[in-house]
Amino acid sequence: MTALGTASPARRAMIRARRVMTPPPRLTISQWADLNRRLSPESSSEPGQWSTARAEYQRGIMDAICDPAVQDVVAMLSSQVGKTEIINNTIGYYVDHDPCPMLVIQPTLQMGESWSKDRLMPMARDTHCLTAKIGDMRSREKGATIMHKAFAGGHITIAGANSPASLAARPVRLVLCDEPDRYPASAKAEGDPVTLARRRTATFWNRKIVLVSTPTIQGASRIEAAFETSTRERFHVPCVHCDGMQTLKWPNVRWTEGGEDAMYACQHCGGMWSDVQRWAAVRLGEWRAENPNSKTRGFHLNEIYSPWTSLPNMVAAYLEARPHPEQFKAWINTALGETWKQKGAIDIDVASWEDERGEHWDALPSRALIVTAGVDVQGGQRSRLELEIVAWSEDLESWSCGYHVIPGDVKLKKAHPASPWRKLDEILARTYLHESGNRLKVSAVLIDSGYLPDMVYQYTKPLERRGYAACKGMAGQGSAIIRARTESKDIGAKLITLGVDTLKGEVYEFLSQTDPGPGFLHFPLDRDANYYEGLTSETPMRKSVKGFPTIVWTIPDGKMNEPLDCRNYARGALEYRRPQWRVLQHKYQSMVDVSPPPRAKRRRQISAGI
Repeated sequence: MTALGTASPARRAMIRARRVMTPPPRLTISQWADLNRRLSPESSSEPGQWSTARAEYQRGIMDAICDPAVQDVVAMLSSQVGKTEIINNTIGYYVDHDPCPMLVIQPTLQMGESWSKDRLMPMARDTHCLTAKIGDMRSREKGATIMHKAFAGGHITIAGANSPASLAARPVRLVLCDEPDRYPASAKAEGDPVTLARRRTATFWNRKIVLVSTPTIQGASRIEAAFETSTRERFHVPCVHCDGMQTLKWPNVRWTEGGEDAMYACQHCGGMWSDVQRWAAVRLGEWRAENPNSKTRGFHLNEIYSPWTSLPNMVAAYLEARPHPEQFKAWINTALGETWKQKGAIDIDVASWEDERGEHWDALPSRALIVTAGVDVQGGQRSRLELEIVAWSEDLESWSCGYHVIPGDVKLKKAHPASPWRKLDEILARTYLHESGNRLKVSAVLIDSGYLPDMVYQYTKPLERRGYAACKGMAGQGSAIIRARTESKDIGAKLITLGVDTLKGEVYEFLSQTDPGPGFLHFPLDRDANYYEGLTSETPMRKSVKGFPTIVWTIPDGKMNEPLDCRNYARGALEYRRPQWRVLQHKYQSMVDVSPPPRAKRRRQISAGI
């Protein structure tokens, strides 16, 4: 019989009371997850019981979060290493083992709602110790909604970084910032979202602030800035041949053409590791700090460590992304977990381009499939229109078909004989000889409406069916090329808002290429130094905006940036035409196999470059 069964009634009551009052054993987050966590089939390729040993590097990150001596934890991680599950395990641990008020911040309210539905609630359903503690979101009397989960001893509040109201709602002990590099610089007019959230923890002596994110652009990355002041810990693994400890780096990935045979080379002995050997080495790894005296624990990890990624697949993704600057930037961020260094004018040597970069072509090559134009409007004493006409291939290789400056009073309506808008009509009506013998016309035009919006709307409105639209630029790193499609309030003209910082960064990446191919910029012989200086007139500078470091494009005094603006508008016009791209592609690609029309029926040929 048990001791309880043989004891007197008073003794039995004392044993029961002791059991109730005895606190549960102290666990770390990784230990709690190994005992309790079950992965849900909706969000995991390996549903079932959690095992930290499957990705051993996660242990150090999770256990740092629950370390009583640590307040701030920063994890700068690539994709495919389980960063979302680190956040989920942290929440499960604090709900079940150390209840407290928590705030989970997603980049937007919509993303917060999706995370709650797709990640949090399946975890609560399948992890039995959480099922009864986190209320069913359909049961409002339990204090549960999609964005707020109440439980004994605390709650989970889910906020969007774009919503200052959701960030300022309640005092919390634990703040979990998911993907802070995707947060806006300011939560409307309230300031940096991470700073706002940190203020919510002020009354808790045992507060925790956790940032988990892939990085973005060097100098404007929240996670990079936080990591640099942390312990800067990197995961060292032993070589399967010589036992030499090392961090896993992309230059040590080796492959022959195609990448199907990719393997990892030890930096000490040169021995080659297969994927199976690499995964075995990661299970024996350990975190080592470069700055051990920092009070903030910081961790960096790339996809090479992932047990869910093979090196041939990584190489295939690299080879696909490498020729395309925007895709390659995303690959650097998400696969290597590193920031992207934004090129600027200082990185591009254009001093000799007037003599060396110009080319001659009698006709656009067969891979050029669409022609667009970008127009800039300038007032004042040098009132004028400037425009560039650009031919594009599907992979963004481009040929500048003409750059024009049209002097005249831009306030004069098109009906006036001296109006520069009349000359603009003439230039945009030109066609450009194609290698097939056919001619390409301008398929899309964006005109800057920043200076004279009403005049621009009156010009573009009747021409919208031909791909014309007004545009305006909006600064901000990492934004889409087309940020919004709206209409003017007065006459309902189409208005396209462009992410000009993204466009400028793309132009500079393309300019830095030395060999023709995807993204390469071709220029005709008639371009002078003034054009190239204007195209490279702006430089990205790191500045503090509302207390948050960001990249701001600046123009030195006396420099003109119209060639850069016109190129950006022409590129924006291509993106604006994207919904019709396949139709145009089919139309112009079929022209390559069509014989040129008889000479007598041809219109006067205007060579690309005029």
